[in-house]
Amino acid sequence: MAELLYPAEPAPLMGVKSARGNSEILPIIEASGLVIGRSTRKLCHGRPDLLHPVVHLHIIDPYDNLYLQKRSMTKDLLPGRWDTAVGGHVTYGESLMEALFREAGEELAFVDFNPTLLESYVWNSPVESEMVNVFATVTDREINPDNDEVDEGRWWTAREIEESMGKEIFTPQFEQEYYKIKNRLYALL
Repeated sequence: MAELLYPAEPAPLMGVKSARGNSEILPIIEASGLVIGRSTRKLCHGRPDLLHPVVHLHIIDPYDNLYLQKRSMTKDLLPGRWDTAVGGHVTYGESLMEALFREAGEELAFVDFNPTLLESYVWNSPVESEMVNVFATVTDREINPDNDEVDEGRWWTAREIEESMGKEIFTPQFEQEYYKIKNRLYALL
């Protein structure tokens, strides 16, 4: 998906009467990126029929190491599991790049980078459906995770990642995504 296509007027609220009191409103999209509605994050996490966009950023260093974050124990989904360096929802009205840079800044204070879009795919789980927009970047800079957003972060070798697969160390989505993109990811070097 190249970008979200927002309607000229605000898209209708889906599944809720009002957005008051809900700080995070997400776009509801078709697989093409056409925005057809908007809804609360809470409702999106309980209705797999509401496809909403997210961004992921994989950060690789010049030595083939991949930076991963350990999800905060306060997360509602898969707390304490290792996952992509950056991952987050696109807020209604944002572009994919705005969301990517916002999430990277919030989670890792990582703001000066040149992302490459690797692919977009639909991720379905029993509780939600996401249009995942996968980006990657190469850096040799130190990464400083925000401890409110992330429990910890560190660099992993490809061997460490592959030896840890299937052991409930990573999120299921990270495992599936890693296998989809690993050749393109390491080709960035």
